[in-house]
Amino acid sequence: METITKIQSILEEAECLYSFDEINEALDRMAKEITHALKDKNPIILCVMTGALITTGHLLTRLHFPLEIDYIHATRYRGTTRGGDLHWLVEPRQSLKDRTVLIIDDIMDGGLTLAAIIDYCKQAKANAIYSAVMVSKKRTREPGVDFEPNFVGVTTEDKYLFGFGLDYEEYLRNVPGIYAVNSSD
Repeated sequence: METITKIQSILEEAECLYSFDEINEALDRMAKEITHALKDKNPIILCVMTGALITTGHLLTRLHFPLEIDYIHATRYRGTTRGGDLHWLVEPRQSLKDRTVLIIDDIMDGGLTLAAIIDYCKQAKANAIYSAVMVSKKRTREPGVDFEPNFVGVTTEDKYLFGFGLDYEEYLRNVPGIYAVNSSD
């Protein structure tokens, strides 16, 4: 019960940065940008589990062109609030060779996870690789990360976030908005 009380307190004290309506506007814009860039490319969409599950689901319903869907599960957080080493849990089932790939992730923070997945796609001989994130933090990227996502929903300051796929210790992914944890937590 202590965990639930803590999580409820985090939610109650958090600052809403983007409402569900604002997220939907961002998703509509992203879908138009993605459609313009990829509608004739027969892309394979890679959902980065678990964080991008909600973003991917909402975004895919807005893409009205032929595409395939798969997922990849690589994580640095493993239920904590600090990133560690990258752990590969599941690789895509479909071949990426000679394909246009769109990686959808929940957040661009330091960029290490997305950079590793892009590198994975390059090694798998993908023809072209694009990336989309629901949230891009305004912060210095980690050393060696020299790119920004092709498609971005919203930007935030460098705060600990949750909601719309982003978690706080594996909780609060289902919150219909993007929230910043109170800095005193």
